Amino acid sequence: MAKAKTVWFCSSCGNEYPQFLGRCPACGEWNTMKEMEVEPAGKAGGSRGVRGAGTASVASGSERKPLKLREIDYSKEDRVSLGMAEVDRLLGGGIVPGSLVLIGGEPGIGKSTLSLQIPLANPALRTLYVTGEESAKQVKMRAERLSAAASANGAPGSDSPDANVDIFCETLIEDIIAEAGRSKPDLMIVDSVQTMYSAGIDSTPGSVSQIKEVAAMLLRFAKESGVPVILIGHITKDGYIAGPKILEHIVDAVLQFEGENRGSYRVLRSIKNRFGSTSEIAVFEMTGSGLREVKNPSELLIPLHEEGLSGTAICATLDGTRPMLFEVQALVSSAVYGTAQRSATGFDTRRLNMLLAVLEKRAGFHLAAKDVFLNMAGGLKVSDPAADLAVVCAVLSSNFDFAIPADVCFAGEVGLSGEIRPVSQCGRRIAEAARLGFKKVFVSAYEKVEEAGAEAAGKAAGKAGSPGSAGIKIVRVGDVPELVKKLFK
Repeated sequence: MAKAKTVWFCSSCGNEYPQFLGRCPACGEWNTMKEMEVEPAGKAGGSRGVRGAGTASVASGSERKPLKLREIDYSKEDRVSLGMAEVDRLLGGGIVPGSLVLIGGEPGIGKSTLSLQIPLANPALRTLYVTGEESAKQVKMRAERLSAAASANGAPGSDSPDANVDIFCETLIEDIIAEAGRSKPDLMIVDSVQTMYSAGIDSTPGSVSQIKEVAAMLLRFAKESGVPVILIGHITKDGYIAGPKILEHIVDAVLQFEGENRGSYRVLRSIKNRFGSTSEIAVFEMTGSGLREVKNPSELLIPLHEEGLSGTAICATLDGTRPMLFEVQALVSSAVYGTAQRSATGFDTRRLNMLLAVLEKRAGFHLAAKDVFLNMAGGLKVSDPAADLAVVCAVLSSNFDFAIPADVCFAGEVGLSGEIRPVSQCGRRIAEAARLGFKKVFVSAYEKVEEAGAEAAGKAAGKAGSPGSAGIKIVRVGDVPELVKKLFK
């Protein structure tokens, strides 16, 4: 019998090496090598030992043969609705049978809440809920809290006979797959992948080898049986999915929660999706009865304070294909300790420093001796270049102590020479601003969008019941000095 060998795994990317290395050659991380004992391929257990355990029968290796591309019969996948419109839209119209979906996020942000709300929202799905972190009573207590929200939405609560959820407290992956093969559920949820282990791997749950083996076995089960599987995953202190990077490569879709877990709003972002677009987000509000879907995030992210406050500006951003308006807050004050501070929440600090340098070099505003603090309202993390113009206006508003009117929004990228550059799909941003009742929008002078078209969009929004019936005025600016003249005149 072959002996077990010792190898070194990188806990960051999952690459395997025969000896210890201080720095991983693949990902460049330092001190991430973990020593693991690898079982021989022929030993009982492991992925080969459980092949077919609890799964649908498939053709043996001798019966499989390659198919020509023209011979493959393609038909549109029948997607399964999860009972939550925002999650269905994020996945591309519902979950695909046989897919493996990974949901990650910080502790307490709502991963387990969402995973339990899904089967409660759609009782027609026979769901096997596998938990390795909680007891059955704990899951029942959470289901009791969520039942009020389910009843309010017209769905049965956790005590209803139609709530078709089976709770299975187990961490051995072989037993889990065997039970899933016996019960044949419509959906399986595993909470979490870091608590599961395989008997064929001689290491602790959550290690690199265990996570790789568990994910591979679940993927094989999903593909062979056609049962969609939702995995809950932990994240590291840096905000990445915990475990080897290969975990994200194995699964079909990766959804990650963003936002402060102390706040009320959560953003579920699609990082990877083999069956749909990754340019989509879903916004939720955490309430006492669970996560509530937010159909129109713009109405929640626009100002909730009195008018006349300086240091605020509204940005018309586009996250994927979804236009949103949110508030950018800035505070400029004299540096107390001699060295000016630069702090940004939800925005790249390096880009903030670049914009401040542009203001000083191209527009003559001396901000080197002043502290600048920036915040994206609602706990959003913004990477859209169109936010540059709103950031600049918020900083100038706080510096001048001049309030920007509440019915004015901004969409433009600021270049190093101080020019205002056009942004993608500006027409959709303007139409969303008009629908929400904004009267004026500042865009680049080089933007190819017609004012007549924007006014028509605003009037159409007004007919649909929004306050933008009078249309919206487009103000074109070419550079920062021209922006200051037109905005703070």
